[in-house]
Amino acid sequence: MKTINVGLIGCGFMGRTHSNAHRKVNNFFDLEHRPVLKAICDNNGEKAKAFAAQWGYESVETDWQRLLARKDIDLVDICLPNNLHLEVAVAAAKAGKTILCEKPLARDGKEGEQMVRAVEKAGVPNLVSYNYRRIPAVALAKKLIDEGRLGRIFHYRAKFLQDWTISKDLPQGGDALWRLDVKVAGSGVTGDLLAHCLDTAVWLNGGVAEVSAMTETFVKERKHQLTGKVEKVGIDDACAFLARFKNGSLATFESTRYARGHKALYTFEINGEHASIFWDLHDSHRLQYFEHRDPGYLRGWRSVHVTDGDHPYMGNWWVPGLTIGYEHSFVHQLADFFEGIAKGQPAGPTFRDALETQYVCDAVLKSAKSGQWEKVKAAK
Repeated sequence: MKTINVGLIGCGFMGRTHSNAHRKVNNFFDLEHRPVLKAICDNNGEKAKAFAAQWGYESVETDWQRLLARKDIDLVDICLPNNLHLEVAVAAAKAGKTILCEKPLARDGKEGEQMVRAVEKAGVPNLVSYNYRRIPAVALAKKLIDEGRLGRIFHYRAKFLQDWTISKDLPQGGDALWRLDVKVAGSGVTGDLLAHCLDTAVWLNGGVAEVSAMTETFVKERKHQLTGKVEKVGIDDACAFLARFKNGSLATFESTRYARGHKALYTFEINGEHASIFWDLHDSHRLQYFEHRDPGYLRGWRSVHVTDGDHPYMGNWWVPGLTIGYEHSFVHQLADFFEGIAKGQPAGPTFRDALETQYVCDAVLKSAKSGQWEKVKAAK
């Protein structure tokens, strides 16, 4: 078995999910490669040391440039705020490292284009961490669509609702709250939550042609944690938009952090000529399926319990009927990534794939400002 020495940058929430996946993937998947937790990097040395001890990293770095210069690092895992993705990814590509980068790819399409050019010039394997497409029920939806079971697609609708930023006293910026600082995040719910919805949508239903959007920032000013000053809020707290896919289907997307009672409600529904499917993150191991070609007296929504060995990924886990959870999607992501490296066939979404999602986000934000339909930039 070939080893891949991992240098992970960032000790936050996503650093934990990625570290857990690196530790678990070979326990459940038969792969040619085995990740070794070689180094954890964070500018807070004490935090990095504690993280290394908890997750089993062999060494600690406080400077990501020093990490990239190490010859014993094969894969750079970027779990940093969005404003740092570009600089770190380009430098990692120049250093010849394999790259796994948290989503979204960048703050906007222009940054994303530079990242795509860098990894393709260097010829290094690359992946963006849109983990929801690796949930077995979502992967099963992809299988049903690719088999033609839905027929022509007419409608796609998705929403992602949270409620954690409603308080006007919540500050912006700094650790944990950088997603509220537009200079760091690039956007609000569009790049954070809708990007997930869009990656899944493009994967399942193809490219988006044009959008018509509206956004709102409900709290206009917040104290910044780093400066202590009250500053204008530049992110979108809520976004809703209409979309037309290249295949002619229509779509509605909605996301907000101001929906009381919802911590992470992500759902999508697809209506086709012959069948419809519906998925809910809160019931993630089930896929709802309606087949119009069933006899009339049997026709109705069925709930497929996605836990059998012939369902995507599930043959690697427990016996039928026993469910898995959120963290397993990151394990599946690594399994696909390493299998792609072994076969010389990139697993998606690559940086280039993720750039397409970035272009849709750009068009959404542009439309919200112009009040007009905006075409989505085509990836070259």
